[in-house]
Amino acid sequence: MTSKEKTLLICNFLSAKKAKGIVYLGVESKTSLCDYFVIAGGSSKTHVKSLAENLDEKFEKEYGIIPKRKDGIREGRWAVLDYSDVIVHIFGDEERDFYSLERLWEDGENLVHYED
Repeated sequence: MTSKEKTLLICNFLSAKKAKGIVYLGVESKTSLCDYFVIAGGSSKTHVKSLAENLDEKFEKEYGIIPKRKDGIREGRWAVLDYSDVIVHIFGDEERDFYSLERLWEDGENLVHYED
């Protein structure tokens, strides 16, 4: 599975689980960390936690893909799942506004708003 295919699969899953404001950024020319960032929002701490836990479970069960690292899931404010080539950020509203990762990493050409 390519990193772009993985990114779109993650976006599709998050959309089906009612994540808000899903975007992905191609950052392969900006950093060696990964190829893509996926950024999405949850409507509450419980929703953020649920999105992250369900994504983690689905990818492991269906694709055998386990994140290299994950953090923040228990707190439900900002969850990060690092799939090496794709890093997923799931934010609560306040945290997304505060950190504004889209603005830090986008250059006008690499930001895609995901829609089914």
